[in-house]
Amino acid sequence: MVFSPLAQGVLTGKYKKGQAAPAGSRAATEGVSAFVQRFLTDENFTKVERLEGIARELDITVSQLALAWILRLPSISSALVGATKPEQIAENAKASGIKLSEDTLKQIEELLA
Repeated sequence: MVFSPLAQGVLTGKYKKGQAAPAGSRAATEGVSAFVQRFLTDENFTKVERLEGIARELDITVSQLALAWILRLPSISSALVGATKPEQIAENAKASGIKLSEDTLKQIEELLA
């Protein structure tokens, strides 16, 4: 089981380099923001921007891309996504049916290396 496969919301694309955290988000919530702060780096924002490009080519969201990437592993039985809205659950569930091509997996692996 994977805890926080969306990196506390960073892999949803909601946080952007040079912008304040959206009101109501984990990063803007006192007492919770400490967990997400470690992910809010320029390096990670750059990676998410590149992942957004890959997701756009596949006509899926960054969240779906990230979840499909982790759920493809036979050793992973589930992922705790921590959705706060029903529409997030619906969007995330779609990732379970996404099969990423070898080319896409290679692009992601190179990006994360």
